[in-house]
Amino acid sequence: MATYGIDLGTTYSCIAHVDDTGRPVIAKNAIGQETTPSAVYFETPDNVVVGQDAKGSAKLFPDQVVQLIKRQMGQQFELEFHGTSHTPESISALVLRELARAAAEETGEEVRDVVITVPAYFGVAEREATRNAGEIAGLNVLNLIPEPVAAALHYETLSAEGSATILVYDLGGGTFDTTVIRLEGDDVRVVCTDGDHRLGGADWDDRIADHLLESFLSENPDSSAAESEDFLQELAIAAEDLKKGLSSAVSRRYNMRFDGGTARVELTREAFEGMTEDLLGRTFEITRRTIDAAAERGVDRFDDVLLVGGSSRMPAVAAGLRERFGFEPKLHDPDLAVAKGAARFALIEAVKVRLPGEGEGAEPVSPAEAEQAVQDAADQLGLEPEKVRMLAGRRVSTVVPRAFGVKTVSFADDGGEVFAVSHVLRANTVLPAAPEAERFATAYEDQTAIEVEIWEQAGAVESAEPADNAKIGEGIITDLPRLRKGSPIDISFAMDELGTLRVHAVELQTGKDLHIEVRIQGLDESQVDLAKRAVARYAVSE
Repeated sequence: MATYGIDLGTTYSCIAHVDDTGRPVIAKNAIGQETTPSAVYFETPDNVVVGQDAKGSAKLFPDQVVQLIKRQMGQQFELEFHGTSHTPESISALVLRELARAAAEETGEEVRDVVITVPAYFGVAEREATRNAGEIAGLNVLNLIPEPVAAALHYETLSAEGSATILVYDLGGGTFDTTVIRLEGDDVRVVCTDGDHRLGGADWDDRIADHLLESFLSENPDSSAAESEDFLQELAIAAEDLKKGLSSAVSRRYNMRFDGGTARVELTREAFEGMTEDLLGRTFEITRRTIDAAAERGVDRFDDVLLVGGSSRMPAVAAGLRERFGFEPKLHDPDLAVAKGAARFALIEAVKVRLPGEGEGAEPVSPAEAEQAVQDAADQLGLEPEKVRMLAGRRVSTVVPRAFGVKTVSFADDGGEVFAVSHVLRANTVLPAAPEAERFATAYEDQTAIEVEIWEQAGAVESAEPADNAKIGEGIITDLPRLRKGSPIDISFAMDELGTLRVHAVELQTGKDLHIEVRIQGLDESQVDLAKRAVARYAVSE
């Protein structure tokens, strides 16, 4: 049975598999397109529409169409349609389900085993929400893979170099990442990554839509166009088309009509780049941070700079990278590279789960048992045994996407409490990561319990300020004897390749300890099952 890679994008999604010749191939959707808008239209209580028709319906039924839901991944967020509540996970599951259905229709076989891509800067909550979305869609999620790593895997198939260090600039519809990746032999290793999961091409679209509305109102000052959801949706659709058009043309015109009023706007590429200069500047600030982080790890040059994500087609992106950093970036199949690379990674994962001795802590096997396992995997996957051995040898390593730590308390001169976050597991630590435990101490006299709060970096850079972090878990050590202020406690953090975070805290006087495993921020198992049943009852059309 084939395995599939899914690029679950903020604005567009696609699915790919590796064909019999070893090439990653995009499975087209029901209307023959390689990418599908990540839009869901809740048409009736029993039917939803996913994709292009859903996106087109946003103008007529704005309250029943969901777009950009990826920006809410990992958050406590609900929408209600026809009396049924939906979360970002269940809405994303409908997109995944339609991608799987269309791929099955094209290939003639069930889509079951998948790898789903995530922005490199997604944290624990967002990654687990993405995994839950796959489960709700009825898929077996073998793993998640950062989008730039997937793009690098696809790039590697086209590169004649034996080894290379590349910088991936990934500007998608709703997220932005820069990642430094080292390709060497059978290894693909992330050196460092940075990004903003609330910055993407949709923000450029919004600037154009705002400009169109302002232009219309300047010519029709008494118009109520700003209160019309239908008109605003029309501008949103037009804005994306204008943005795409300005990647090849130097100016575009757009005519607007509303309630008897008219306006005609000519938007030049120069004006568009001027009104979005600050957005592009934010991507370059992140790029600079990534380059500096890579330099701290011994990387002083890049063999290639790859542009990934549909919005990286904007000419200002390549021009700005050239002017600011001296790069000569390559547009590398920006809309499809992530899905194609994910398909390669899915095949690697499918081989490994079928072979004994591959997982962490796996029992060793005899040569005969190993050979039989290789043959069995080859039969199951439709591959030659030598191909299975080669894929089993591939190693793809990534890094901790953000810093993690615990909340601490100290005291100001006036006796007031001052809270801070002390990071134990730092961003860009290679996974699996298990740094040495750090020593903390009790803050108050006669403590009989120690509360441990787990916090994750939420701001652009690592900061001790609680406002720049997000609480993702907690636990408490109880029934302690009265401890003196300053009694020691050791806290260690560990994260595996799947993004599971484990925290171990030990009170050293008594040896009492606490284990916390942080994987889920959002839906629990019963909620996932409930969402799975809710999604399964819908008839889905494209």
